[in-house]
Amino acid sequence: MPEVIFTGPAGRLEGRYHPAKQRGAPIAIILHPHPQFGGTMNNQIVYNMYYAFAERGFSVLRFNFRGVGRSQGNFDHGVGELSDAASALDWAQAISPEARSCWIAGVQFGSWIGMQLLMRRPEIEGFISVAPPANRYDFSFLAPCPSSGLFIHGDQDRVAPLKEVTALIEKLKTQKGILIEHAVIEGANHFFEDRIEPLIAEVGTYLDRRLGQPTRQSIGTRKR
Repeated sequence: MPEVIFTGPAGRLEGRYHPAKQRGAPIAIILHPHPQFGGTMNNQIVYNMYYAFAERGFSVLRFNFRGVGRSQGNFDHGVGELSDAASALDWAQAISPEARSCWIAGVQFGSWIGMQLLMRRPEIEGFISVAPPANRYDFSFLAPCPSSGLFIHGDQDRVAPLKEVTALIEKLKTQKGILIEHAVIEGANHFFEDRIEPLIAEVGTYLDRRLGQPTRQSIGTRKR
């Protein structure tokens, strides 16, 4: 899990990169929650999704948005953070030019950024969006959504209520050729406190299905 520093639009960005052993392996970029509310690349959900992808043969990058940790710059209300995410994908593709595809995964604020990146980069073929705050940010740009993916939400989420996300997902499900799935984690709040293990199990099951791999037994969650 080597530390990496790469150039972003506002200066250097700090990340962690797991290179896949197989040449041409797909890339995954993991985006963290809101920087102004304690979100970092070491968030437990981000950390565990990073390994969920790595264990399935991806080259994986997680990084701190501008102004977080050792990343330079200042919070930019989503505009600059989207540019940071695009720079992260550029960097990962430069490191792995033979990569055959790319996935994006985001948590809360990171899911909003990730879905915007999805709209701009046709090589992204799959996504995982955890607790997207559809009541706080405009997701209307997902018209149409260009790739199949998974939304995950907690049924006790009071920060971004389930009904708001459900309305968004029902709209996206009408598209032909795109399969949008929605998993609801019972007993989980917006931060998935005490519910990260079932969340990561859901992520793993979905990835195994999309990748055509046998579903592997959950090894539980990792803690930093």
